[in-house]
Amino acid sequence: MVSLGAVRRALTVIAVAGAGLILGTVPADAQPTKPARVEGDPAEPAPAEPLRAPKPKKVRRGGINPCMTPDPGFGIYDPWVSTGLGYGQILMPHQGGVSKSGQFDVVIHFHGHEPIRKEFVKTAKGIVLVGIDLGIGSGAYQQHFSSPQTFEALLAAVEATVSKHAGRPAKIRKLALSSWSAGYGATEDILRQPAGKKVDAVILLDSLHTGYVDESLKTLKVDQISPFIDFAKRASQKQTFMFMSHSSIIPPGYASTTEVAHYVVNRLGGKPKHANRQDVLGLDMIDRFDKGNFHMRGYTGDDKPDHCAHIGLMADLIRSHLEPRWKTPRGHK
Repeated sequence: MVSLGAVRRALTVIAVAGAGLILGTVPADAQPTKPARVEGDPAEPAPAEPLRAPKPKKVRRGGINPCMTPDPGFGIYDPWVSTGLGYGQILMPHQGGVSKSGQFDVVIHFHGHEPIRKEFVKTAKGIVLVGIDLGIGSGAYQQHFSSPQTFEALLAAVEATVSKHAGRPAKIRKLALSSWSAGYGATEDILRQPAGKKVDAVILLDSLHTGYVDESLKTLKVDQISPFIDFAKRASQKQTFMFMSHSSIIPPGYASTTEVAHYVVNRLGGKPKHANRQDVLGLDMIDRFDKGNFHMRGYTGDDKPDHCAHIGLMADLIRSHLEPRWKTPRGHK
């Protein structure tokens, strides 16, 4: 059995050249909130694979590096402004985006604020985006948001910034937490806190891992992902919205996003269905599951570009799900 400390030290770091990003998605270095327990059957284990030579770029990517995509600019949005907290940046429509009653919708994204901005602005019509990067590994995010006051202060700072920009008092109406790669550590903590009840949507872009109780049996440490399971159940009942994607990357010593996604689907009483669809930035879909407002999408790909390509899913999530669900007030230049 691999100890929790050993699992969390098994950090896989992938530097994303020119994008200012570092991949570190192992379970957090922070102490777990509750002792781990085993619930239900684990997801099917993926066999360990030897290191392989780099594969040629996918033709369908059109020569685009998913880790450094072309910059479309800011669209109807003004450039980033600081939260004033020493971390985090806010992207607001140049005008509008706030209802007559002084309410606005916001997505808070953890890990990769610039790459997600490039996808977000392609389709967003008024939602405010908050981008937060805190470093390597999910532990950095979990430790930062371990105190409920931290997230509450962030929400207050966002409301104050939007109010100043709009020239009138503004309050958050709808709230989503989004993450890529290691950013899920923040979402885990927040969902355990009182303010987590304010969250209407959760988005996990190849971004949910956990440790093993027994690596040889591939039994998952379920308590580490219990907030996500609870949220997924609510989404399946159409109370909230949740989207999670997985790649086919097999990390060393801890559960892959495939194993975790399949486990969550299992806890919803479902089974992933085979899929065969070409998606954004060369992603090839291999499985999917939908129940109520819960959606899971699985893809091939076991390298850095495949991992980065999941960021490209954000544009359609905004257009097809969040803005229609929220009926976000329109923003404009």
